[in-house]
Amino acid sequence: MKLATLIGKGPVSDGGASVHGSAPRDAYDGNVTGFAIDHRKVAPGTIFGAFEGARVNGEDYIADAIRAGAIGIVARPGLAVEGAAYIADETPRERFAQLAAAFFAPFPATTVAITGTNGKTSCVEMTRQLWRMAGHHAASIGTLGVTTADERVTTGLTTPDVVTFLSNVAGLEREGVTHLAFEASSHGLTQYRTEGLPVSAAAFTNLSRDHLDYHGDMAAYFTAKIRLFSEVLGPDGAAVVWADDPQAARVVDLARERGNRLVTVGTRGDTLRLVDRDPTLLGQGLTIEAGGQTYRVTLPLIGGYQAANALMSAGLVIATGGDIATTIANLARLQPVRGRLERAVIARSGAPVYVDYAHTPDALEAAIAALKPHAGGRLIVVFGAGGDRDTGKRETMGQVAMHYADRVIVTDDNPRTEDPAAIRRDVLKGAPGAIEIGDRRAAIQAAIDEAGSDDIVLIAGKGHEQGQIVGDMVLPFDDVGVARECAV
Repeated sequence: MKLATLIGKGPVSDGGASVHGSAPRDAYDGNVTGFAIDHRKVAPGTIFGAFEGARVNGEDYIADAIRAGAIGIVARPGLAVEGAAYIADETPRERFAQLAAAFFAPFPATTVAITGTNGKTSCVEMTRQLWRMAGHHAASIGTLGVTTADERVTTGLTTPDVVTFLSNVAGLEREGVTHLAFEASSHGLTQYRTEGLPVSAAAFTNLSRDHLDYHGDMAAYFTAKIRLFSEVLGPDGAAVVWADDPQAARVVDLARERGNRLVTVGTRGDTLRLVDRDPTLLGQGLTIEAGGQTYRVTLPLIGGYQAANALMSAGLVIATGGDIATTIANLARLQPVRGRLERAVIARSGAPVYVDYAHTPDALEAAIAALKPHAGGRLIVVFGAGGDRDTGKRETMGQVAMHYADRVIVTDDNPRTEDPAAIRRDVLKGAPGAIEIGDRRAAIQAAIDEAGSDDIVLIAGKGHEQGQIVGDMVLPFDDVGVARECAV
């Protein structure tokens, strides 16, 4: 693709964006070969995004990128750029994403994005499953990686960088994928990592404390989330909202103001209303009202928040053309999502051991609430808190665990560069009487060893993760695998 095709021939002005610099005129006839935000990945013909970051300033590497063959530089105004087209914009990340989207397109015809503090991973995977059951070639992108019916490729981030994201999405379209569900994290939305991709429907699950180390306060955190509806979702798209969340009304008001089709879900939902939920040994019976009809379905997943995730996924499928009756019936065929209330093993005592990604107070409370009705005896919880992250939630997590669980073991969970003992002390401020076992394997072993036949063990915090981050090292560690080894 010619550079001029992407940015317009010659110097242009477009909403604060401009193209100038000392590049020769025939540079605009040059072929764009790719995009990069890492100067080490620049090749001849690449458009380089030079952005200010939390740790690294990409502007410092503009000259290196040009020497490596960059044909264009996207950056904020006021910089000295010599030897390449300079695409200046007050929001350079957004401009870069838009150009990259034009380069990598086409994309799957139907795409949906899910944001919220909890439930994103489960919703994208369940949406993918429901689409597949309806006969579509579907995929999902998020914390678990790129998932299709055939394979899974781990990306390592909830929302990967924009170049990786858009190239992956375009690759899925070339493979025949027609329906895509992806996670839109607050970081990803703030940094325009999914910009430029047409979104058919956007979903809001819930909002609770998380990532305040990055956003600063809850207002800024919510503003980042709501950008999915205020800027990313087009006016013809549908807004799918979990109506039972305290912030739902704000999302609904915005959707109505922008003229989006509205799909509300939950006990207060108008589109999919959850009338009744009856827990069973390995799942739950749901009574749902939709389109003037009452439906009864057995969901093979336990916990109230799993029901919420399943219904939100159904809402997304229906919002993108799915048949109501068929979609609700297919809830009975959903498979568990990796690391989300995943039953890892049955201990020798007969106690089931579950692994869940819960790493916020709200998510931990939800996981405990999901398992509690199934425990004839005690609910034993093993958890910790991550280092170099929001320290304010640690004591609250301890309080939640002590209030709702019967037995609490505080351990390490990705201490990173912090002192693990100091992190545990923060958690234990809210959990007086809890057991402290720093070694995570030993903590899991202790919980399983003491669990009786009527007890349930919950190992929270890491879920699907395959490593324990200590310092700058990632040590192999899988809660599911370790639980199975400890149960032998």
